[in-house]
Amino acid sequence: VQLQASGGGLVQAGGSLRLSCAASGLSVMYYSWGWFRQAPGKEREFVAAINWSGMSTYYADSVKGRFTISRDNAKDTVPLQMNSLKPEDTAVYYCALRLDSRGSMKVQEYDFWGQGTLVTVSS
Repeated sequence: VQLQASGGGLVQAGGSLRLSCAASGLSVMYYSWGWFRQAPGKEREFVAAINWSGMSTYYADSVKGRFTISRDNAKDTVPLQMNSLKPEDTAVYYCALRLDSRGSMKVQEYDFWGQGTLVTVSS
């Protein structure tokens, strides 16, 4: 399984970005996805997750109300819409796939990881 994350870039505070992650090599329709991020000098942290059906979503408190995770099972992709971005959102963002139908907020419960895409929010 390969996961390819895209959509990162440089944006001013208050702006928006849309990340996407595409899976290849496996049908991921019945599995859950997560987005995580890692800022320089910090541990990787949970951002958002979605279960297999898309009916259950989970968010870190720091992004709740600003970020939206969704999924397109026909295309095996999972977008992350990020609005009202803040400088503290600056990080490398990673998508991850969990071989379980239920979403999770735990790094260790994910089985495959994308390569990461850099998001930089300027003040």
